[in-house]
Amino acid sequence: MALFTMETSPIKSIIFLLTLFIDFNLSLAFGWVDETHLAIAKAAGYYKWYNSAGADITKIKAGCIEQYNHYFNNNNNVEVTPEMVLSQIKRYNHSYDTEGHLYGAIIASLRDYKVSTQKGTYGEYHLAFCANYVGDLSQPFHNTPYDDFNKTHHARNDLIIGHEVLNNIAEIKKYMYPIELRPKHFEKDLSKQIARIANLSRHLGYKLKKEKRDMTKKEAYTQVGHSASLFKAILKYFGTSQEG
Repeated sequence: MALFTMETSPIKSIIFLLTLFIDFNLSLAFGWVDETHLAIAKAAGYYKWYNSAGADITKIKAGCIEQYNHYFNNNNNVEVTPEMVLSQIKRYNHSYDTEGHLYGAIIASLRDYKVSTQKGTYGEYHLAFCANYVGDLSQPFHNTPYDDFNKTHHARNDLIIGHEVLNNIAEIKKYMYPIELRPKHFEKDLSKQIARIANLSRHLGYKLKKEKRDMTKKEAYTQVGHSASLFKAILKYFGTSQEG
């Protein structure tokens, strides 16, 4: 069926197209702001922390191929399981999975990093992509349906600590904790940790919606602490990308 008919007024047509354009560009922009991603990677000890916003930059040209790696809308409101995380790996960089596959993207990007380093090629960009995805894991609105509440509150929550966080790494570290990823069970342990943090983020998202409010700064720092803790554990496993 055609979107427009001869009876459709030019003004209505323009409004419709502008709405599509705005919705697309808003969804493209959503995610913690760059400073938050950089701060998470820096707190984790990533020596190339300044690359960790690169995955968001890529969305400008790669569009849905990259965009869907950054969230999981969880339209069925189900508990995230390690099995669900692992099932998303094959959807990495696929442009048809509009619900998103953030959880699988974390592991898939690390697989690419491992293959690159084993071949002796430059794999750091894969690790930088992973840093961005791990950051998105703690953003509540990347783990809940993209409904009216999400659309209305998403951008504001991206900025809760965005203006201060890069100069406040010590505050993130207050909320970090040890995570063990056993070398012989790396992906198994990682999938469990991804599911755990995804559910914490998802439940916070539901709480915010129920209470009709935005995150507090403490809640935001708690969230980024989850991401920084997980990425630090990932860096420890690979053993080559930490400061000092």
